[in-house]
Amino acid sequence: MKRWFSSSLILFAVVTVVFAQKADVPLNPGSLVEAERAFAAASVAKGTRDAFLENLADDSVLFHPGPVDGKKWWREQPVRPGVLTWQPIFASVSRAGDLGYTTGPWEFREKSLDDKPVASGYFVSIWKRQAGGVWKVVLDLGTRNPQPQTPAPVLQVPRDYPVNTKSKPKVDVEAARSTLIKTEDDFSKLLAGKNTVDSFLSYLADDVRLYRTNAFPVIGKEASGVALAAKPGQLTWQNVKTDVSTSGDLGYTYGAYEFKASGDSKTTESGNYMRIWKKQANGKWRVVLDLLNPIPPATAN
Repeated sequence: MKRWFSSSLILFAVVTVVFAQKADVPLNPGSLVEAERAFAAASVAKGTRDAFLENLADDSVLFHPGPVDGKKWWREQPVRPGVLTWQPIFASVSRAGDLGYTTGPWEFREKSLDDKPVASGYFVSIWKRQAGGVWKVVLDLGTRNPQPQTPAPVLQVPRDYPVNTKSKPKVDVEAARSTLIKTEDDFSKLLAGKNTVDSFLSYLADDVRLYRTNAFPVIGKEASGVALAAKPGQLTWQNVKTDVSTSGDLGYTYGAYEFKASGDSKTTESGNYMRIWKKQANGKWRVVLDLLNPIPPATAN
């Protein structure tokens, strides 16, 4: 779920993002970043409800607490006080320029930007180009973490970001989707049979981002291994949906998960997961972002 960013950071500032590109390059991450920044600015200027209704795709999915129709859910919500703000610090798009994602810190203030944040975390939004080339959010989920004590990092894009020329890669999209579904299934089966940190790491990209609630994002395969080892347990999941770009190099999955901590069979954490996959140079799908968002246990009456 989208939640905030630092009040003075970029919302109303005029920021120019320059990406090296050739004259015939029609697409770059800048258009996605600007869409995210406009979304964030609308949240402050118009309110969270209207901002989401403007920026969600018709088939968007949010989580309240499980997956729901995003636009329908927001239409049914009353206007509430509070300011939700956020800032993209990382963005990536597919080679075809039709699918991308943004992530960064969010914050929530109860009344105005002058208030201190009462909640903070990191969001992940998956965007898809619609008819006419407009970016819209198709999936949005996030985590909570303690209030940051340092400014947010500057915006980054992948070091191997591809140059999009006028010629579009030709890919069998259904075949690419089927391959990703099988890869996620193989990932699940591997952990069921060999539940080790190394098993989990074998499906992660070197530049993976690991998002867990009550912790700041962990970046990189080595650091992710340390974080996973600090909280051992059995992770299982059920994939609900898989989608890929028309260039077959970027995709995502989401669904429900359960986590049983080692040595504590009575405690089971359950919630929603989001996984962003990127095809590597060797042709294999690997996870570039892995997010678990637990659903709080129902309060007893």
